[in-house]
Amino acid sequence: MAPSHVKGPDLKRFMDKRLRLTLNGNRKVVGTLRGFDPFLNVVLEEAIDEKAAASSGGDDDGYIGQIVIRGNSISQFETLERVRT
Repeated sequence: MAPSHVKGPDLKRFMDKRLRLTLNGNRKVVGTLRGFDPFLNVVLEEAIDEKAAASSGGDDDGYIGQIVIRGNSISQFETLERVRT
């Protein structure tokens, strides 16, 4: 059991920034971070599945929209915009 003083992730500085998330199975999703919780579940807006977009080559292909991604399926966060520290 985790100690009671341990907080969740500090992703406040990434709010409203474009992120690329690498998920289980080497899937990649790009979107704007709109929310998160202590379990690292995240809400992305205007999300795009990069694999589907790359394979079809169309304008709207791979577009997902707003999604919730469960924290235990995220293996990597990558910011696509400059973040002030």
